[in-house]
This record gives sequence, structure tokens and C-alpha cells, in this order.
Amino acid sequence: MMTETIFALSSGPGPAGIAVFRVSGPESGAALLALAGGRGLPAARTAAHITLSDPDDGGVLDDGIVIWFPGPGSYSGEDLVELHVHGGPAVIAAMLRVLGARPGLRLAEPGEFTRRAFLAGKMDLTEAEGIADLIAAETEAQRRQAVRQAEGELGQLYDGWREALVGAMAHYEAYIDFPDEELPEGVETQITHKISWLVDSISQHLDDSHRGERLRQGLDVAIVGPPNAGKSSLLNRLARRDAAIVSERAGTTRDVIDVAMDLGGYPVVLADTAGLREAADSIEEEGVRRARRRAEAADLRILVVDGQDEAGFRGAADLLDGSTILVLNKADLGPAKITPESQGLGVYGISVQTGEGIDAFLEGLEATVRDRIGLAGQPALTRARHREALEGCLEALRRALDAPLPELAAEDLRLATRALGRITGRVDVEDLLDIIFRDFCIGK
Repeated sequence: MMTETIFALSSGPGPAGIAVFRVSGPESGAALLALAGGRGLPAARTAAHITLSDPDDGGVLDDGIVIWFPGPGSYSGEDLVELHVHGGPAVIAAMLRVLGARPGLRLAEPGEFTRRAFLAGKMDLTEAEGIADLIAAETEAQRRQAVRQAEGELGQLYDGWREALVGAMAHYEAYIDFPDEELPEGVETQITHKISWLVDSISQHLDDSHRGERLRQGLDVAIVGPPNAGKSSLLNRLARRDAAIVSERAGTTRDVIDVAMDLGGYPVVLADTAGLREAADSIEEEGVRRARRRAEAADLRILVVDGQDEAGFRGAADLLDGSTILVLNKADLGPAKITPESQGLGVYGISVQTGEGIDAFLEGLEATVRDRIGLAGQPALTRARHREALEGCLEALRRALDAPLPELAAEDLRLATRALGRITGRVDVEDLLDIIFRDFCIGK
């Protein structure tokens, strides 16, 4: 069955200076000829200035730039056309109408261009996911991680492990199929060493505190503490807007308020929570319960207390641990009376009211966030499906090391190889494609 030809506005909705349409599939060349009035296709991969017209009545649609990418030398691996036109709503509507009226053309589904690129062997699944992350990136760190993945660093790491597995499996197969042959001395020991190395490498990759996934989604930071300590005021100062209501009345914050922000290039979701105290009513009691629950689930906590309020600090001191930054607010009222036994990730004296100490606190917070989700060393594991496949691979490798028979070890190595292959798309991925590509934007 011939592949359908698809089209979409790839540059997103206007108005804008330029709008870019993509057409991919066997009818893309014919569609370009029709829009160009039968003038002939331009030179491949060369921008050409062409007047685009409605094939039905010859009316001019726009003056634009077109680029012709004959397959397989295109993004999708198929014949592909890019149409660069003015980005006004009327021009976009006219182009969509004319392309939709062409025989054999239909509007693309989200991610369909990239899905075709994967099926054409232009990229593996990790690279495709990297492209999706690059489109969705909102901070500099997210962009850098997505670029590394889109350029194939993560896929290369997994393919390297898969090659090592295939080599070990081939040696076991030879050992099983030719038991009477003179095989090189020490083959079995070499295989065991290779499997042990893979177990160590994959284990270290998995033991990353979910760094890559947190960078994609944003580090969850909960601001907690007793009432009237300045939690909401600190949230507003960090967010640089009035995201939370500030009042001298205790118990004003009843529910969790989330604010997404860019902190030194890293994505962070700040959560303002209800003051921790004995609740005055059932609604406040629920707010305190939610505050506790959010604090326990957060990747990082900022415990805000009034530096003069020793009793308030004691009521929340159980939250001070290796994932907590202690902030002693109201430094403008005098030296803090609190001397914590455990300093957690650091202690900062500030005044939200005057701004005293805020810069030092921000520097410390940024350093902590960078340490938790910063980019360093080998590419980070970025998705739950990668983690699940790697855990399955690791489990099979450990069974192979303990297998009593070569045949059982070889089967476990096959299972481990298939688990790695599912990450990059080497084997058994048809059922994954809809899940992976459905979150792409239309036109990509």
C-alpha cells in the first residue's frame, strides 16, 4: 500500500512574519508543481522564490520561498516540500484549504513527520524523544539535555551496551552449538567479565536519583513552615509576582499553590503550603495534611521559620534533613534566636520584607538545584519507559550470571538484548509508537 501524503503547518499558529508548511509523501512533488503553476520542480535542497497560486482558479495565494527535498535525503526519508509563506491568519487559512483540497493529501497527525523519519531509519526512538523534548524545552538546562539526546548520545550509549550483549550472546551460542570444538581458552571467563561490566554500568546509570526525568519535568520544591513565617511572601519574591495571598492572619493559605519558574536555567516547580500548626477548623486541618504530604513527596524542601520564633521552629524541625534548606526569615527584626542542631542543606538568614540575604539564599538554592539535576558525564536517563526497560535488562543479566547451564544464560542474554533494543527501537516497538509520538505537536 502506498504511503499517504501528509501536510501540516509546522511553525505553529500565527500571526507571525513567516509560516512554514511541510508536505511529505509520494504526492508532495505533484502538490508543489500544482501550487507553482506547473513551472517545474526547483533544484533539490535549494531555496527558490515562487508565486504560489490556487490550482483551481489560478488566484495568487502568496509570494513565498519553497524548498524541495527528494527522498530519501529529507527529514522524513520521503519526498518532502517546505513552503515558507507570510504568517498572517488569512494566508495560513488559504494554504490549509488549498493543500487539503489536493487529491491524495491529508492533514498530518501529531508527530507523524518524526514517526516517518524513525520508520525510515533516520533516527532511533531516543533521538525522536529528544526532538520532542527540544520543542517542549522551557529552560536552558532542558534545552541542553534535549540537544544531547536528539544528537544521539543516549542512543549511542544503549547501542554500545547492546553490541556488547550481542557479542557475549554469540560466544555462548558457539559454546552451546559446538561443544566438541576447540574454543579459545578462557571464553567463558571473558563472557562473565563482560556481563559483570554491563551489570555495573547499567546499575550506575539507573542510580541517578531520577536526574534526567526531574530535569524534563521540573524539580519539585515545597516551601513549608509554621504560619506567618513568610512562606507566601518568599514564593512571591522568587516568582516575581503576587502568586500567593499574603496576610498577617494565620491560616490564610489553605491549599497548595504551584508556581513553575526558571531558576538559573533549571526548571523548578515551587509549592507554597499551609502553615504547620494545630488546625483551627476542618478546612485548615486538610490544608495542613496536604502541606505535610507535599513536603514528604518533594524533591527539595525550603523550611521557612521566623528567626525569632523558637516554638514555631520546634513544631516543624522534623522536616529538617538532607533534602531541606532552612531559611530564618525576619532578619530585619534582629539576630535569629534559633540554633538548629542539624543544618540540612544550609541555613540562610533573610528578610523577605527588606530583601536582606535574598541574593545569598538564591545562589545557594540554585547551587542545590544544579547539584540535583545538573548535566554532567554520560547522558541522563530521561523517561520512565527507558528506566523500566533497563531494569528488565539488568534483571536478565543478573540471572545470566547465576544460570546453572549455558543454554539458560544465553536465553537471559537474549531477553536483556531485547529489553535494550526496545529503548532505541531496534525490536518490538510497534505497540510503543502511538504512545511515544502522540505528544508531539502537529507538523513535527
